[in-house]
Amino acid sequence: MAKISPPPPFPAVSTCPSDNRESHTVVADLDGTLLCGRSSFPYFALVAFEAGGVLRLLLLVLLSPLAAALYHFVSEPAGIRVLIFASVAGVRISTVEAVARAVLPKFYLSDLHPESWRVFSSCGRRWVLTANPRIMVEAFLKEYLGAEMVVGTELADFRGRATGMVRRPGVLVGEKKAAALKSALGSGSPPEIGLGDRRSDFPFMNLCKEAYVVLPDPEVKAVSRERLPKPVVFHDGRLVQKPTPLLALLIVLWFPFAFFLACLRAAAAALLPIKHQIRVHRLLGVRISVKGAAPWRPAGKPGVLFVCSHRTLLDPLIVSLALRRHVATVTYSLSRLSELLSPIKNVRLARDRGKDAATIKSLLEEGDVAVCPEGTTCREPFLLRFSALFAELTDEIVPVALESRTSLFHGTTARGWKGMDPFFFCMNPSPAYEVTFLSKLPPELTCGGGGGRASHEVANCVQRMIAESLGYECTSFTRKDKYMALAGNDGSVPKKTRSKLAS
Repeated sequence: MAKISPPPPFPAVSTCPSDNRESHTVVADLDGTLLCGRSSFPYFALVAFEAGGVLRLLLLVLLSPLAAALYHFVSEPAGIRVLIFASVAGVRISTVEAVARAVLPKFYLSDLHPESWRVFSSCGRRWVLTANPRIMVEAFLKEYLGAEMVVGTELADFRGRATGMVRRPGVLVGEKKAAALKSALGSGSPPEIGLGDRRSDFPFMNLCKEAYVVLPDPEVKAVSRERLPKPVVFHDGRLVQKPTPLLALLIVLWFPFAFFLACLRAAAAALLPIKHQIRVHRLLGVRISVKGAAPWRPAGKPGVLFVCSHRTLLDPLIVSLALRRHVATVTYSLSRLSELLSPIKNVRLARDRGKDAATIKSLLEEGDVAVCPEGTTCREPFLLRFSALFAELTDEIVPVALESRTSLFHGTTARGWKGMDPFFFCMNPSPAYEVTFLSKLPPELTCGGGGGRASHEVANCVQRMIAESLGYECTSFTRKDKYMALAGNDGSVPKKTRSKLAS
């Protein structure tokens, strides 16, 4: 006869009223409570990969069975200590902070529990007690969920690097959570609401006037994108999906084959005639689809300026493949590796408006040019502010809507080495690009040609055309906005790290 589990000593969170709670304090656990998922492994895996690379992720995968055995059969703190050691031992604390701000919020928000968030968001004061390292969760909880106080496990460090150990009182589980709450309360009155999901949360929940348990439900759906408390516009990191233990294992096993495949795809782009490359790349698993008709450059005429939305560093190359002819491109930040391997002409700009305009004009005299005037990439369905420089240079302007899709690795980064961006895109099993050539800008909408439009009006017009084609939203965000958002502009990230991200 099957053993019947006793019912929890607290009512379900779905029964908790959320009206008129503005003056109340709520204290909640994180994994399994505010988040649908009860396991913190995916977030440790993200930190391990982003801060330490694939070998660090391999170590975490190898030690995860030990962590699970200790967690379930010995104690929760023992299992969590193994995950912490495998993920951050030897890593700079500033690097963990940067990952926590730029990478983790996207994944945390995609797992927000609807009932817990309903109650948590209704209260005026929001506190979180978690066994996770505070440094991993604090930026997300305060910036996106409006938490006033976050108490978690504190990492031990030596000369700015995590040792893999934790500071006293240790991993925040069970009675230690209750002790932390008592310390935070001091002589104040107890919180009105306590939210938890497992037996080790009961001690701190007993200190609250009301307590509700979040029952395990594999069918529960996270809060939809439209109902999120704050949208994630900018985020970083290489991994596309939340790395469950199985997916993390697959990433580790795929990585060496993926790098070889990326080199093969790069060799094909550099060595084969451009008119045959779409077919060859399709055989190698890269899907490139083309929509719309691009204008042909008549002999003796200046080139066409293809103005593209910015997805990856490969954008100009993909436009060349779609046109079946070489086009030049310009960039502000061209790595030596990209310059060496690029099969198309790639010219570095000087960040001087007059010099840059002259450079692009000379390239247009030689042939077609593809530019990405957003200046930087955004992974969410938003277009950043376009530069108006290109609009002053020619009236032969063709907007190009680019969309890329990957399954394992993002082909863009703000924190990592930009020269590896094309390789990470090509390391996906079957990456895809969709190229849509829109109608050429009519003369009346250009700066010259009888239109007499201001350059910023032309830029805004092109941006709207591309956004409508992709179903994206236009924003006024700039490159500086992106890097400040990822680095943190409130002083919570060390100055050295902010300078590295903004460079």
